[in-house]
Amino acid sequence: MKKITALLVDDEISSLKLLQQKVRKLFPELDILGIFQIPEDAIKFIKKTPPDILFLDVQMPRMNGFELLSSLKVIEFQVIFVTAYSEYALKAFKQSAVDYILKPIEDRELQIAINKAFKIIELKEQHENHSKLIDILTDTITGNNKLIIPTVKGLSFISQDEVIHLEGYDGYTKIHLVLGVEIVSSYNLGKFEKTLKKVFFKCHKSHIVNLEKVRSFENEGYLVLENGNRVPISKANKNAFLQMFR
Repeated sequence: MKKITALLVDDEISSLKLLQQKVRKLFPELDILGIFQIPEDAIKFIKKTPPDILFLDVQMPRMNGFELLSSLKVIEFQVIFVTAYSEYALKAFKQSAVDYILKPIEDRELQIAINKAFKIIELKEQHENHSKLIDILTDTITGNNKLIIPTVKGLSFISQDEVIHLEGYDGYTKIHLVLGVEIVSSYNLGKFEKTLKKVFFKCHKSHIVNLEKVRSFENEGYLVLENGNRVPISKANKNAFLQMFR
């Protein structure tokens, strides 16, 4: 895993120094980029050099921790709130904080919070690496007429000629193949659309069909495929489909 970085924000210098000491003692591998008493200075730094973990005090006189986060357009780091007030906990989690720590800070609570953040960062990194691998494979394999399909078991490499129909639902894609085989992928329909050959036609926002597998067109707005499935075709795409056969 890459070097993980952190930023500490608290208006009380004594609290900042104590937290810095504890983090360095318990997690010497964590690279502390800086400590800030003034929220506006922290915001400027974060915009230029976003950390992996932000330790953030809630109650500060110039700007509270929630306001600091609201001022940032992009939050890709993990937030650990540090507060003396337990009533802020619920609001902290609504701000998607990975955890919150009550002052005075106990080593055990700090360890739990940081380990949670580490785990999330590790999973995120694994997902990003997996996505990069998919992109590389897509560039090299699609030229061989293969469709790369990420599934819960791994990756499937399917000839596009075997694909009859792609159906999108709830962010997933069901791929209907010849011989009645179906594969469900965690990729959405748009992700596959970019890699398909020209023989594929998006007849509906949730459906892409292989034109070579279409057996008939029904006036009420359906395409009948060679596997017997009836796939809706939107009014907007109906004319475009019929034009291809004139």
